[in-house]
Amino acid sequence: MDNLITFSITVFTGFFAITNPISNMTVFLSLTQGADEKTKRDINKKANLIAFVIVTVFVLLGKYIFELFNISIPAFKITGGILIFYIGFEMLQSKKSDVKNIKHVNIDEDIAISPLAIPILAGPGTIVTAMNFVSNVEVLHIILVIAIFGSMSLLTYFTFRMSDYIVNIVGNNVISVIGKIMGLIIAIIGTGMIIQGIKISFNLITT
Repeated sequence: MDNLITFSITVFTGFFAITNPISNMTVFLSLTQGADEKTKRDINKKANLIAFVIVTVFVLLGKYIFELFNISIPAFKITGGILIFYIGFEMLQSKKSDVKNIKHVNIDEDIAISPLAIPILAGPGTIVTAMNFVSNVEVLHIILVIAIFGSMSLLTYFTFRMSDYIVNIVGNNVISVIGKIMGLIIAIIGTGMIIQGIKISFNLITT
């Protein structure tokens, strides 16, 4: 039970850092600026639902994707760790990650699919993180990962719903600080994945 609690906390922290609902809230506001409340709600709901479906598909089929492309777990952990570390490092440097660089988007409900669902909410970093959590684990852990990401999608949905109110209260400076803290957490998670990948590689060599 203690292992499941620790695993759940780790998964939630990882998803919270990589999806970063507070930071992405400002992106949502900029993309939906000028839209009426109904349009904002529809875009918000659609984006989070699509993101959840995408991540769930990768969580469930990740093992088969590994086998199809002959991807080893150590290689995936090291490569994914490097990618996640890079995203976190960019956040610490006050830069927008290239995978989230949004330009010239019209107010249209299609923005719920791209760029909101892909790549902002379910981008490479999120998918890599999700697949890392379910690599070489039991079915119960996979169910937990899906459930936790589902809770993150709900949290993101309500954060977007309250975005105008939150920004007015806390201000952009506080959101910027939170973004840097999330960047640090993401970088640490990426480093941990790299270390795990190297350890597994050495274990395979010595056995």
